[in-house]
Amino acid sequence: MSRSDDNIPLQRNWRTWWVLRRNRILGSAAFQKWAAKTPIFRTVARRKAAQQFDLIAGFVYTQILYVFVQSGLINYLREGLRSDSDIAAFAELNSQATDRILRAGAALDIVESPQHGLWTLGETGAALSANDGAMAMIRHHQLLYQDMADPFALLSRQGGQNSALSQFWTYASKSEAGTKDSQPYSDLMAATQPMIWQQILPQYDFSRHHRMLDVGGGSGAFAEAVSQIAPTLELAIFDLPDVVPLAESRFADRPLDRRVVTHAGSFRHDPVPGGYDLITLIRILHDHDDAVVDALIRNIHQALPEGGRLLIVEPMAETKGAEPMGDGYFGLYLWAMGSGRPRSVAENREMLGKAGFSSVREIGTDLPIIAKALVAIK
Repeated sequence: MSRSDDNIPLQRNWRTWWVLRRNRILGSAAFQKWAAKTPIFRTVARRKAAQQFDLIAGFVYTQILYVFVQSGLINYLREGLRSDSDIAAFAELNSQATDRILRAGAALDIVESPQHGLWTLGETGAALSANDGAMAMIRHHQLLYQDMADPFALLSRQGGQNSALSQFWTYASKSEAGTKDSQPYSDLMAATQPMIWQQILPQYDFSRHHRMLDVGGGSGAFAEAVSQIAPTLELAIFDLPDVVPLAESRFADRPLDRRVVTHAGSFRHDPVPGGYDLITLIRILHDHDDAVVDALIRNIHQALPEGGRLLIVEPMAETKGAEPMGDGYFGLYLWAMGSGRPRSVAENREMLGKAGFSSVREIGTDLPIIAKALVAIK
């Protein structure tokens, strides 16, 4: 018996038996050929073949999308019909390249031509044009693509050492070196965070609380959004010393300036400020490793009064219908970033329980693929 067999249990359950049997069948070229010709299986066979090709060609698809976003063509075509020559001039491409990228975009439903020689956005492109956060991430993904050019090299470096993403997300580095330049990541967070917190605003009653602290609150966009639906709620932000001024400038010379308190510090090293009956973590935990998360939620538990609540909103692994987003996309993204991992609802529950929270409840969101929400009570 080979050394690799030593760790394989001799007793196999029914699911293991079924998976091995299924894979032997599906991995047979003869079966695939038969299924493609048999009417009752033909539709399934074609769908599986299309899924295989999407896996093979996925990177090319993302680069086609990148061209439309980075060039500004998404917004340009959003304004109405454009001719081939108009698009070529706008994108600074020759006629052949313009024809090639427009056909590629049409194949992905990014654009369409309702009339010969005229172009506008397709259904997918139209929906994307209204999502500033998604377009910001598409532009930002060039850093991820640099790191993924050699995925074996990336995986061989623990925590994405010296990767393009780890250098961009300087706040996530173990040493926190480079936090002097927080503007780029703060800009990206400001563009992408609304996708996350818009999932919780209609679902949670913020007005039930007296004082809310947003840990890692950045430039204060979430605090400002909460202020509009909970007008009597006192608000505060806790973030790094070089990030806090961004929030202060947002609220300067506005009525909200007297209502929002800022606390400068690092939740890695400093205690979480007390006196708040609601503490929020909006897309924070999955950016950090288990040791940091354990310490943070224990710190928060200590800062909360009895009956106080911790609200967590972020993408989570094992989300039904969005499994590739969790361990697929975020798994590799966070590895390249050098910090964090996608966690399931069950894993978050377990960590919160160990920190001392008495109960944890999931709050339904409209788009779980974007974010799920948990509220933990002390």
